[in-house]
Amino acid sequence: MINKDNLTQHISQQFNAELEEVRSHLLAMGGLVEKQVNDAVTALIEADSGLAQQVREIDDQINQMERNIDEECIRILARRQPAASDLRLIISISKSVIDLERIGDESTKIAKRAILLSEEGEAPKGYVEIRHIGDQVRKMVQDALDAFARFDADLALAVAQHDKTVDREYKTALRELVTYMMEDPRSISRVLNVIWALRSLERIGDHARNIAELVIYLVRGTDVRHIGLERMQEEVQGKPAE
Repeated sequence: MINKDNLTQHISQQFNAELEEVRSHLLAMGGLVEKQVNDAVTALIEADSGLAQQVREIDDQINQMERNIDEECIRILARRQPAASDLRLIISISKSVIDLERIGDESTKIAKRAILLSEEGEAPKGYVEIRHIGDQVRKMVQDALDAFARFDADLALAVAQHDKTVDREYKTALRELVTYMMEDPRSISRVLNVIWALRSLERIGDHARNIAELVIYLVRGTDVRHIGLERMQEEVQGKPAE
């Protein structure tokens, strides 16, 4: 015989299963996007146009995953009307997929530059910067996704703090490359492709930071966008949310 308590428990178990499923779909999408970033940077540094083409082809799959996860979130909101931490989880997932999709878009742009540069042949200046900033940005994406998987606000804070370093190094690299173009006008088209790739890497770092901020919101219950790193650190080290 089904009584009210049993029914409530059954509905609760179903709801938890739905939340876990949509979270696992987000992390699967994250894994694919992470691979896309890795492959795009590798394709650029190694002038591998075949790998770059693979990065571009996978973008449609990532776009479809975004649409599917969006639909799952809307369905859960409509049917379950979640509250408190469950609601924060759904909001964080629905916003994170936007950033993941945009990371995919930026990876595709890097792949496009990789194809153009491989056709030009000669390795231009700026590859050292791409390798260095690329490694940092890849780590940011990986750590942001790990933080989401483990509900780790401290790791998320570290990602947000690292974004400042990436921004600073991007500006330094940009200044050096502009100076190089002024000294050697023949290099302009090649170096511009490197600059656009660096710009995409910097944007990927921004999106990784956005995901990290959503993890802090999820765990701590506080919106930490636009508040500065010091206040963000105070929020992370404060009392956990209910």
